[in-house]
Amino acid sequence: MEAQRNFVMSIISEMVFFVSDTWFLMVFTNVIPGDGWILIACKSVYFFATSSMCFFWFLYFEHIRETSFVKDMRKVRLSSVLMVIMGVLLIGNLFGKYLFYLGDDGTYHRGPLFILNYVFSYAYVVLAWIRIIINIIKKDTKKNRKQLVRLALLPVAPGVAGIIQFVHPRLPVACVAMSLATLILYLVWVDELISLDPLTGLNNRKQLNLSFEQIKRGKSDQEKIFLLLADANHFKSINDTYGHLQGDNALKLIAKALREGCKAVGRRGIIARYGGDEFVILLSSEGSASNEELKNAINTRLAELVKEEKLPFELTVSIGIAKLEEADSLKSLIVKADAAMYNEKRERGTGR
Repeated sequence: MEAQRNFVMSIISEMVFFVSDTWFLMVFTNVIPGDGWILIACKSVYFFATSSMCFFWFLYFEHIRETSFVKDMRKVRLSSVLMVIMGVLLIGNLFGKYLFYLGDDGTYHRGPLFILNYVFSYAYVVLAWIRIIINIIKKDTKKNRKQLVRLALLPVAPGVAGIIQFVHPRLPVACVAMSLATLILYLVWVDELISLDPLTGLNNRKQLNLSFEQIKRGKSDQEKIFLLLADANHFKSINDTYGHLQGDNALKLIAKALREGCKAVGRRGIIARYGGDEFVILLSSEGSASNEELKNAINTRLAELVKEEKLPFELTVSIGIAKLEEADSLKSLIVKADAAMYNEKRERGTGR
């Protein structure tokens, strides 16, 4: 919800950004009447809207990456200092004329410190980009690498457009770049709402059904499709003893272990949260690693994550495997994998 709130605030700032920039250009080109003070007012609103928009984008990127930064309200408030300075500079500029001003003939001119309009706004874009790159290098976030790379690319176009418009102020490329970046963010957000489980970031059951039908239709006669059903052991006792927040954290770690376990053995598949503490992996027979090797890789990685997180409880999963037959539906395939998974639970002496 915090991420969505910051996204909405960035949209509102962007709307003000568009209106003020459009109004300025229409007055500047004599499309509508207005004097120099209208130009100054439009530019003042424009640059403050730019700063606030970049600030809320920065917070949005931090929230969707679930960084520790946004959990510290003192740091969040401190990060707004550039936007506050921008506001103070714009108010002072009405008298000091160091950012932009009206000439004796009533026309608009840039001041000697005009570049500060860009420095105190686009600093947020640069900072967001740098922090995402650091996450990619250090891998210290719960987002996977593909999502991080996509986030890292988003600020590039607005940043380049800002430089172009600084050099050629009559080219409104910043508006275009901001619009496209916002549209992409919105489409990604909607796609995640439709197809992803909000807690773990894995595919949800609806997306699993769609993927299963696509895989089954595109399956060749020689290709073998397997479904792995993973279930957390003693998950109810984790929730009852340590609370639902720890239970949610356990589910996130299992999801991470599934992703990284598949990657470790070079097996690509559709990973989804089926419901509760049950997860599904759909994959083909392609790849040198066997299904048993994949199971071992998942359990090994999960044990490592438990140790890294210093969890106060044991966290393991039981995994059942079923092979897709021609007559199988997703439900019947899961029933077979479920039976195999409970056999493993009985053999290992683990329960729900």
